[in-house]
Amino acid sequence: MPGLLLTGSRMLTGTEIKMDKNLILKYNRPGPRYTSYPPANHFAGDFTTDDYKECITLSNAMSPENISIYIHVPYCPRLCHFCGCSTTLLTNADSTGQYFEALLKEIENVTALLDKSRQVTQVHLGGGTPNSVPLKYIERIIKSLKLKLDFHPDAEIAMECSPAYLSFNDIDNLSEIGFNRISLGIQDFDIKVLRAVNRKPSKHDVRELVNIIRTRGFKGVNIDLIYGLPHQNSESFAKTINKVLEIGPDRLVTFSYAHVPWIKSAQKKLEDIGLPEPGEKLEMFAIAYEMLTGSGYVPIGMDHYAKSDDELAIALKNKMLHRNFQGYCTKESTGQVYAFGSTAISQLYNCYAQNVKDNETYIRKIHESGFATERGYIMNSEELMTGKVINEIMCNGFVDFVEIGKSFGKSAGDVKQVIGYDPVKLQPFIDDELLEVKGSKLQVSLKGMLVVRNIAMTMDPLLELKEKKFSKTI
Repeated sequence: MPGLLLTGSRMLTGTEIKMDKNLILKYNRPGPRYTSYPPANHFAGDFTTDDYKECITLSNAMSPENISIYIHVPYCPRLCHFCGCSTTLLTNADSTGQYFEALLKEIENVTALLDKSRQVTQVHLGGGTPNSVPLKYIERIIKSLKLKLDFHPDAEIAMECSPAYLSFNDIDNLSEIGFNRISLGIQDFDIKVLRAVNRKPSKHDVRELVNIIRTRGFKGVNIDLIYGLPHQNSESFAKTINKVLEIGPDRLVTFSYAHVPWIKSAQKKLEDIGLPEPGEKLEMFAIAYEMLTGSGYVPIGMDHYAKSDDELAIALKNKMLHRNFQGYCTKESTGQVYAFGSTAISQLYNCYAQNVKDNETYIRKIHESGFATERGYIMNSEELMTGKVINEIMCNGFVDFVEIGKSFGKSAGDVKQVIGYDPVKLQPFIDDELLEVKGSKLQVSLKGMLVVRNIAMTMDPLLELKEKKFSKTI
């Protein structure tokens, strides 16, 4: 496509800074998504329930003091072929009820170990398709959390919803329960694309859904899209982006479809239909970027966008953006993440703890011991330091080694030694005007944020590149 020019939060046509697609493809290689550090493939099975309990107790004296809650709802009325999440078909009402009873028991056991003076600033329900289960279960979960913990007055309570199963009455009920943000999993507006991936379209007109969500007092609405699916091309995806711009969500995500059939065998069905070539996929990415930034949306990280007055855009401007398993947030609102349900991953100051993936096993273990920990990871001081460097790069595109060193009682040189800092590895990014180095500070350029995972990979001493371990970075 013609010269795309990245200037501030807008993209214009001209010759100043072009989006060089060959340059982007140059860095399109397998790599971690860095939603955690170390990535989840490092989690070990020798991490026990006792380890998790000890980490919970220790977390009360660690920062951030805030509490973030994640609830995993592992049910879907139908399974999308592209999905990489841990989910199962919603077929048995009895087992669903048993699952939520187990969730309530796990919440009771974990919250008993938490300092009640700490405040909840985030609650996120994901899946699966949380809005596909009877909302009475969801209401019980929120009521239980509010009885056991102190909620900040401005706490964000959010839920992922498939518009295929979202009624106007559901929106009213979610508002009454206490939700104030909804994320709509649109993925694509093209019926042909949705049929190919076995996904139902929205029950109601999406623009009308969003309008009703806003009139019911929700403080935010997100829309999720995926590019790289069968039957998608740059022209069809541009139409989808146009529809999104007409709707005007507060935040938008354009996820790059991660094709990992060696992990999710259902994805092989998409190969039979045919996936877009890398060049076409890059066109979709570029067009979405151009249209969204040209309409006033601010790029957040690699694949998120927010309106300029959104708290995420403001946090990015102030270098106060943060990211955890629940997504992007501000350093002010983020908390240590306590996760509940099958396959859920808690993300505490110095450890990760993941529950068993099988729903029946999860229910059994909760009833046996009150916990369902399967694996986890306890970070040492060097990994904590590396994680902070990578999080700053991934979120804010900026690292000050002096400041990071101070937070650990170390020097900038100590930090660089820990991460295996090597100027030679950074030189290609500098040569391509993706990164600027000034003394102890690294600043990623706007177009450098398009390959920020690759930049982060140069500061990861644990990284072992294996093509079958990670999806491509673009």
